[in-house]
Amino acid sequence: MAAKNFDLIVIGAGPGGYVAAIRAAQLGMNVVVVERENLGGICLNWGCIPTKAMLRSSEVFHLMHRAKEFGLSVEKVSYDLDAVVKRSRGVAKQMEGGVKHLLKKNKVTVIMGEATIPAKGKVTVKTETGTEELTAQNIVLATGARARNLPGLEADGDRVWSYRHALVPPHMPKKLLVIGSGAIGIEFASFYNTLGAETTVVEVMDRVLPVEDAEISAFAKKQFVKQGMVIMEKATVKQLDRAKDKVTAHIESGGKVETREFDTVISAVGIVGNTEGLGLEALGVTIDRTHVVTDEYCRTGVEGLYAIGDIAGAPWLAHKASHEGVMVADLIAGKHAHPVKPESIAGCTYCHPQVASVGYTEAKAKELGYTVKVGKFPFIGNGKAVALGEPEGLIKTVFDAKTGELLGAHMVGAEVTELIQGYVIGRQLETTEEDLMNTVFPHPTLSEMMHESVLDAYDRVIHM
Repeated sequence: MAAKNFDLIVIGAGPGGYVAAIRAAQLGMNVVVVERENLGGICLNWGCIPTKAMLRSSEVFHLMHRAKEFGLSVEKVSYDLDAVVKRSRGVAKQMEGGVKHLLKKNKVTVIMGEATIPAKGKVTVKTETGTEELTAQNIVLATGARARNLPGLEADGDRVWSYRHALVPPHMPKKLLVIGSGAIGIEFASFYNTLGAETTVVEVMDRVLPVEDAEISAFAKKQFVKQGMVIMEKATVKQLDRAKDKVTAHIESGGKVETREFDTVISAVGIVGNTEGLGLEALGVTIDRTHVVTDEYCRTGVEGLYAIGDIAGAPWLAHKASHEGVMVADLIAGKHAHPVKPESIAGCTYCHPQVASVGYTEAKAKELGYTVKVGKFPFIGNGKAVALGEPEGLIKTVFDAKTGELLGAHMVGAEVTELIQGYVIGRQLETTEEDLMNTVFPHPTLSEMMHESVLDAYDRVIHM
């Protein structure tokens, strides 16, 4: 069978791949996307979107229990886990349909199947009906990543779950162990804890949410503990003994190993890039710890071959993947491309309370040699936060004392994942403290705290 020729082949239809395909089509290219499972990838189907739907259900459940605080009366508050999951899956399905529509609208060819790259500029796709041969001058790898399985901690879908199992749970946990307190682990811990599971979180690092500013991590931990979670830091799960209705975890902490029993375990110990079976090594692609090594423009070193998103390394975030997709499409089309600056990519965690950040932590800025000015503002000092019944939170900003450059911003509290973009834009525009201080923030809004935090860094805070 004759090969089908395209201008661009994209392997993987996640938030990196489908965005790259659409942008390339907008620029006049004949594009094909190869996807082996779901349009929208892990993010839309088994990650970002369905988890947010489930967390919204737990948030509403939490608020229902607080109804009396707001002058309301709610009797017999309960939940239907199957209905919560059904809504979540429905939201994911709707988003997948949206991606399908967008690809069709932009005249992008979609082939469902497993891709390999037998030679430069060539892709073989194994489909349900046979094999298709494709050729193109440029190929974009956007195959994403999957959950890491540590020896002895492998998910089985029964008592030990990966994130996928946790999204379609076979039962409601009563005693839950979450291994890992990064974004994935702490979000699931927050969801199941809110619904009533006795939740223990084990983190190998010295604090939960270890990539965040230490002060923000400490604040978040205090809230998690107040909600009933047990947090074990500098601890390691060495072994899981599995029985029919329980799992016994051997947890090492402080040089001692103790055993604790749980009925459910969620393993959230990182991700592994999907690099296998593509033929990358034979092409001369460099792979480091399951991720493809690229330059700042996502070039692999093999002519016409690019890698974007999770397969190309940290930060492992959907919005980073999408930006890389646009950048690569622009680069291929000869346009001016804007490479990703990792320190200007915001990270968001949708636990309760939410956590968001961009740029350097205070400790990292000092490590890099900056003399810093730090501003902080608590939610309790903001009228909108108090009116919402959300007085627990903190916004922290870090500036270069010499130039006024915004080096980093770190937040914990209600809706901070929506607020952080203000600081992201500030960093993109190379905003100084003077620009931010002279900006008029609307009242009453949570965003006023962003202003006050900046003012505090320069001893000009008003409401504290």
